[in-house]
Amino acid sequence: MLRSLEKANKLYKGLDLKVSKEKLYTFGLASKKPYLFHMQNQAVLLYGAYGFTGKLIVAEAVKNGLQPILAGRDPSQVKALAEKYHLPWEAFDLKDTEKLDKVLRGVAIVIHAAGPYSHTAKPMVEACLRHACHYVDITGEVGVFEWIAGLNTEAEKVGICLMPGCGFDVVPTDCLAAYLHEQLPDATHLELAFKGAGSPSRGTALTMLENLDKGGLIRENGKLKQVPSAWKVKSIDYGKGPYPSMTIPWGDVSTAYYTTGIPNITVFTGAPKGFIRFAKWSNYLGFILRMRWVKSRLEKYIRTKVKGPDKDTQEKGHGYVIGTVHNKAGNSLTATLFTPEAYKLTAITAVKAAMKLLHKAPPPGFLTPALAFGADFILEVDGVQRQLRKD
Repeated sequence: MLRSLEKANKLYKGLDLKVSKEKLYTFGLASKKPYLFHMQNQAVLLYGAYGFTGKLIVAEAVKNGLQPILAGRDPSQVKALAEKYHLPWEAFDLKDTEKLDKVLRGVAIVIHAAGPYSHTAKPMVEACLRHACHYVDITGEVGVFEWIAGLNTEAEKVGICLMPGCGFDVVPTDCLAAYLHEQLPDATHLELAFKGAGSPSRGTALTMLENLDKGGLIRENGKLKQVPSAWKVKSIDYGKGPYPSMTIPWGDVSTAYYTTGIPNITVFTGAPKGFIRFAKWSNYLGFILRMRWVKSRLEKYIRTKVKGPDKDTQEKGHGYVIGTVHNKAGNSLTATLFTPEAYKLTAITAVKAAMKLLHKAPPPGFLTPALAFGADFILEVDGVQRQLRKD
């Protein structure tokens, strides 16, 4: 054990990390079984536990036999939720590095559910690297995916998986992209589209506000390319007839490229015509949307008015995803996914990802959900249906 411990600390010296006996099993050095995680402490930390999606993840985790440590900034809210489920809890701000480090010393996996991730991902990911904790989140932010992808080498050295996007952003779309690529390996273009049910949660709305003035993104010839908001608009059939849809900077513009290598990627979402008009207007009103007082008022409105989908919508609502690939020869394939409601699905897939990492983690590094668990990962969720058709 001592030799292995010395070996681990020597190997990770360049990253200013200290490996403990408890964490040694994470690296597979003591057992000499790389990527098999027989950890002495299998604690899971859920940060952002009392948020809309966080609460759903707590319920799903407990349902599956996990007892996560609940965490967030507000002590009263974390405590109340922890007492409801008889779970341990911690309260701290991510800026409190000392407290964050103290908590993560006994943790194997972090499920990070507090956005916007453009503000919250960095301190948590860096702490996971310091303490050799797997990282799972539910972001859909392209910039966050790209930043975490740039940490692949560091994650490989430490022996952990960095896996952002384990919710509706981007599990179903990522898995569908992987599936289509398996069917048409020489595909050069990928188009994804999705439509959910109900309103966004407060956290999702705040993230949308954060990026409202930044326009759109596509992937072209392997590179991210800035385009206007609602760059393209068309009608797409999501199973119930044509519905207006617009391009958006969805996470798959980043993740689907890492999953499939397809160099040209565009993502659409179904949206009311009024919302599409607003998205187009935002291209000309960016200077107003960037004003602090405007964002402040919009943020206040979101925090007081936006509640997310109600329980009935979560139970009865559904998501629909459609993907199309084509190659240089003109061959094309289309596949669809029918899923549970987006927030319900997010809780299920985030917990499934964490449990898979606890049981037997894939090789370490930056991973998309489909890279980690395969194109059929989404089919492990009850109620998901996938269909393939040739165009």
